[in-house]
Amino acid sequence: MAVKYEESELYKIRHSAAHVMAQAVLEMFPDGKIAIGPPIEDGFYYDFDLPRPLTPEDLEALERRMREIIGGDYEFARRELSADEAQELFAGQDYKLELIEGLEEGLDEYGMSKVEKPVITTYRHDAFEDLCRGPHVERTGQLNPDAVKLMHVSGAYWRGDERNPMLQRIYGTAWETSEQLEEYQARLAEAEKRDHRKLGAQLDLFSVQPEQMGAGLILWHPKGGLIRYIAENFCMEEHLAHGYDLVYSPHIGKSTLWETSGHLEFFEEYMYAPMDIDGQEYYLKPMNCPFHILMYNNSLRSYRDLPVRLAEWGTVYRYERGGVLHGLLRVRGFTQDDAHHFCRADQMPEEIDFTLNFCLHILRSFGFTEFNAYLSTRPEEKAAGDPALWRDAEAALEAALKRTDIPYVIDEGGGAFYGPKIDLKINDAIGREWQLSTIQFDFNLPERFDLTYVGEDGQEHRPFMIHRALLGSMERFFGVLIEHFGGAFPVWLAPVQAMLIPIADRHVAYAEGVADRLGEAGLRVEVDESSDRMGNKIRKAQEQKIPYMLVVGDKEIEAEAVAVRLRTNENLGPKPVDEFISIAQAAVAEKRDL
Repeated sequence: MAVKYEESELYKIRHSAAHVMAQAVLEMFPDGKIAIGPPIEDGFYYDFDLPRPLTPEDLEALERRMREIIGGDYEFARRELSADEAQELFAGQDYKLELIEGLEEGLDEYGMSKVEKPVITTYRHDAFEDLCRGPHVERTGQLNPDAVKLMHVSGAYWRGDERNPMLQRIYGTAWETSEQLEEYQARLAEAEKRDHRKLGAQLDLFSVQPEQMGAGLILWHPKGGLIRYIAENFCMEEHLAHGYDLVYSPHIGKSTLWETSGHLEFFEEYMYAPMDIDGQEYYLKPMNCPFHILMYNNSLRSYRDLPVRLAEWGTVYRYERGGVLHGLLRVRGFTQDDAHHFCRADQMPEEIDFTLNFCLHILRSFGFTEFNAYLSTRPEEKAAGDPALWRDAEAALEAALKRTDIPYVIDEGGGAFYGPKIDLKINDAIGREWQLSTIQFDFNLPERFDLTYVGEDGQEHRPFMIHRALLGSMERFFGVLIEHFGGAFPVWLAPVQAMLIPIADRHVAYAEGVADRLGEAGLRVEVDESSDRMGNKIRKAQEQKIPYMLVVGDKEIEAEAVAVRLRTNENLGPKPVDEFISIAQAAVAEKRDL
């Protein structure tokens, strides 16, 4: 099994580097206010309320001071405090005082989700002390000063809420060696080239227009919409071929539905305000599951009917704070490729195997080959369902993971109150990890909605319920897909698969005739009839990441051929039209790149 990031040495290094940075910042700005500063996937950040904006020169000065602190080899010392002691220690630090008050009320650092009331702890090194759960390295001297780098500064609302003060967020990264830092910086440069927001505009795939229609809402342009259609069509056909039934549900539901499901009790902070319809309250749906449950419950079910697999590409709406919205990756309206499985207890192991392998099959079809899995188990308190059922479900999930040979981590106690789950994450072309698929058991909703089936004994039994999102959401998946391929989609997904480039006006008619033949063969083609020179036409097609550029002139007309160039700059030379059609059709059928 892999090691959880939170338990890794790299996590400790980054957590410790964040505290070293915070000390340097408060030395530079003694009147500054400090907020929160956790390690993140590839580094760390800290939020500050400072008297002036930070400059690049400030970051350089802060890095120099960090190296001095690291050289001091100060111990990281943990201590426990009462709330009164913590308030005294952080007098004048408004954000820390607010955090302490929230901790006493059992709130998380965002002041929202209820958590178990924690012991208040701090970590101190040299003259700096902050609220912190840890862990850290033992001493600052264990950090490699040549492997720590402050990256940039951005704005961030306190607790991610645009109604709160805007803070300055300093991002940094830390590694074990300077070589790892250099490799990371090279990956960052490559990631910037692949940024789905830039490529989305360059390739005219989608847009976000908050001034006109609101933030976090996506407009799919024709080319992006075509890719989505192709992807959804493939997935729907695969679902039908693997025993799923496709269903559709409304975008709104009565408040009583969300009360029964528990969403108004546990999820209301992410739901939009109700609307009054005929004197009754309706909500935009944040999830599809209650509707699928109603479909299951609409008729009497026999043990012979199970498993039932209901799948839907259902658009849902969830409130996300403005500060966390990010292109396609964090939005307020999105379409989930959602499915819910209802099965008997004896079918559970086989159903988990089926679901996991189906997820892997679809993801591999889109070109992803490297996976990690995370298995979240029963929380210690307030878990729905019989503990024995939890153990059986967790064992079935882990056994299925073992049979796939996917590296996995067990997150002890990390499951939701209603059931254990597997999160599948993929590694993209430059090694970044993205979560896509989730397979989630639910012992709660079958009870709330009194789901039953009639067993062989003629008695009513409770089915097991599995929530499954495969691509996650079409919006987020599309963002990941853009960045994975850098906008150069494999041939089967490319909105334009071939661009015909006539050298002169007299070659246009032949190019249009070839385009007709390619279209009849099922290929998506365009003809560049502009007056640009051939070189410019090729360059424009390459900028649009079109897989094939087919140049036609006098020689090609005479030979009934096309001169084939690839977006990679490779020149395949002249090919008979029928031969090119075979080449392109094979690439489409095999779902591969050029």
